[in-house]
Amino acid sequence: MTIRLHDTMAREKREFVPADPTRITMYVCGPTVYGRAHIGNMRPPVVFDTLARLIRHDYGADSLVYARNVTDIDDKIIEKAADEGVEPAVITARNEAHYLEDTGALGVTPPDLAPHATHEVPVMVAMIERLIAEGHAYEAEGHVLFAVDSDPDYGGLSRRDRDAMIAGARVEVAPYKRDPADFVLWKPSAEDVIGFDSPWGRGRPGWHIECSAMIAAHLGETIDIHGGGLDLVFPHHENEIAQSRCAHGGAPLARYWMHNGFVDMGAEKMSKSLGNIITPEQLLKEHKGETLRFALLSAHYRQPLPWSGKLVEQAKATLDGLYRKVGDATATAPDPAVIDALRDDLNTPLALARLGQVDDPGSLKASAMLLGVLEGSADEWFQGADAAQAAAIEEQIAARAAAKQARDFATADRIREELAADGIVLEDGPEGTTWRRG
Repeated sequence: MTIRLHDTMAREKREFVPADPTRITMYVCGPTVYGRAHIGNMRPPVVFDTLARLIRHDYGADSLVYARNVTDIDDKIIEKAADEGVEPAVITARNEAHYLEDTGALGVTPPDLAPHATHEVPVMVAMIERLIAEGHAYEAEGHVLFAVDSDPDYGGLSRRDRDAMIAGARVEVAPYKRDPADFVLWKPSAEDVIGFDSPWGRGRPGWHIECSAMIAAHLGETIDIHGGGLDLVFPHHENEIAQSRCAHGGAPLARYWMHNGFVDMGAEKMSKSLGNIITPEQLLKEHKGETLRFALLSAHYRQPLPWSGKLVEQAKATLDGLYRKVGDATATAPDPAVIDALRDDLNTPLALARLGQVDDPGSLKASAMLLGVLEGSADEWFQGADAAQAAAIEEQIAARAAAKQARDFATADRIREELAADGIVLEDGPEGTTWRRG
């Protein structure tokens, strides 16, 4: 029952040994809700939902406390609200609802905790005060900045040299900084911009302090697993580590660091700034969420995932085969080979391949549910119609059967062709005719 995870800090796979097997803690950086998420944004919630399923299988249903934050204060949110002439809360509520709708459609179970930045400002202020008191931060012109040179271990996660870190952080050149690498913990807000009272005046927190403070408040000073996208290694996670370590007397922020690779559109990372995005909302008009989830899990989480129509069609075809195999079976015990693949640094491509080798339908269903697929019925998967549509199709199938019985094969063929034109595929068997969407 050994899980091995690739730890970004150690640059190797390590045996997962939680500090407390009865209360395993995991935090994953969640959405900044300024716009609708694209399919690439769905990779972290799907990947870490799969990890959560594995941990709960191995350690018990109540063993894991999983937190995923919501960044609902950010310059992009403020800009979007100004463009629309509404309060920032209107923007964030709308896009958080979209995010939950999209992740839910992809079979992602909501995390146990979803702390919102705007609700957690007091704990951020308290952490900043502690960092100032310990000599790791300083106030300057209404800002509070973290003094990078006060932390000799800064850079341990990304392993960049100083010049690369400054360039990678895209830091603001400001005369009030003691060092170009120093980063903002608190910044002032203009009167017409959302802000909060603090010892340094009205303002708002920087992005990095948000996660450090909420982790400490809800999970503890040192957690078991911290996850997120590869783009967060630097500067976000590097800065989180420094803040937390310096605020907590040198205690590490996380015992294991996990980062998923990008979803790309050919040679480029999928991103809003490049304009090469496709959203779950668009994809769900043509594909089931389970198909999209399968596609996202088809490559190892640490590797790039090229997104294409062919990838989605392959995912659907594979699921078609698995649903035919599982039928209406009830889940029993998962197959050990599938679980072992997941225990090996969440090797989902191998786990998905091994699903096809499971002969027992009940075991197949139980194994697939660890991956978040085959959770519905085969009838729902293939038919995908509401009750009225299903009844109409069944009537046409009955009419076709009656025509065949009367040897009116022209009518029977016409009914099949009409159904095929509507995307309905009929399959004749010894127990009658079944149907599915093509």
